[in-house]
Amino acid sequence: MQLNIADNVSGSWDEHLNTAITVWNVSSVLKLTKVSGSTNVKTCKPTDGQVDVCSGAYGANGWLGLAGISVSGGHITKGYVKLNDTYFDDPTYNTTEWRNLVMCQEIGHEFGLGHQDEDLGNANLGSCIDYTSKPEINQYPNDHDYELLKEIYSHFDTGDTGGSGPPEGGGPPGRRNSEWGKAIGSDGEGRPNMFELDLGNGSKELTHVFWAN
Repeated sequence: MQLNIADNVSGSWDEHLNTAITVWNVSSVLKLTKVSGSTNVKTCKPTDGQVDVCSGAYGANGWLGLAGISVSGGHITKGYVKLNDTYFDDPTYNTTEWRNLVMCQEIGHEFGLGHQDEDLGNANLGSCIDYTSKPEINQYPNDHDYELLKEIYSHFDTGDTGGSGPPEGGGPPGRRNSEWGKAIGSDGEGRPNMFELDLGNGSKELTHVFWAN
């Protein structure tokens, strides 16, 4: 799958965006290319056929990162990543390890990958798609992540920029966020971390939330 990753991040994030593109390109089914972004970082409205990655001080709202994807007819059509500098400017999260982990995980969600494990107390799996409070060995994808990508994308032609939709989640019913829709998944702490907004006609928006510890 060929996919443009649009750079709308500040200089403090450039190294980590480059790293994430490099490690995800290890996959035999991905070909990610960084391009210049032009979206408003406040809204980070994505462009069709690409992922826009944005950074900004989005406020003390509890989340470190967001990954939003638009799905139509069972295929991902566009996506965005938001990285919250309100937290990453704080010494707790202003580290190479935390920045690599969150960048890598949020971009991984754009391909339809879910979390390998959502319990902060479990042993680290060596994957950026694993929840942890100690990110040192969870900064990059692992072999399991690459295998899942092969299962998802190996049947697509190399020129196809559309990915299959992410797996449906289960979770606390009835809980809603006015912007993200209905909660359909939760983490090991019981916090809703995946939301679905039904747009009708087979289209929806899915939002993954990476909460601060």
